[in-house]
Amino acid sequence: MSRKGQLTPQRKAIYEVIMESHDHPTAAEIIERLSKRGQQFAYATTYNSLRYLTEEGLIRELKLDGDASRYDARTEEHQHIVCRVCGKVDEVFTHVPAEWARAVAEETGYVVEEEHILLKGVCPECSSSGK
Repeated sequence: MSRKGQLTPQRKAIYEVIMESHDHPTAAEIIERLSKRGQQFAYATTYNSLRYLTEEGLIRELKLDGDASRYDARTEEHQHIVCRVCGKVDEVFTHVPAEWARAVAEETGYVVEEEHILLKGVCPECSSSGK
């Protein structure tokens, strides 16, 4: 197996950080968490590892509304909701109706291959604190 196809120690460490995270960390947050573990990787190594892990289907890259990419260890089909006040990102497992995707395909002429719906709102913590 070529070096490119291996789960190197750096890739494994980055993958572990993402697997342990429940907040969809950015690359900068991943680098910070690695540093707290005493692991220092070059920025290029981190970004290249994130690209590799995404391409291999081990993680998902989330591009949310102009924000920095975030990374998700849950690769099964699901959607996301973002708090417009604090920026918290949560997962949504409610199924998107097939009729909706068919209607989008009919309206646009696209062949819908996958869906990623981003919902926005105010999380329970922010709404209860009156923010």
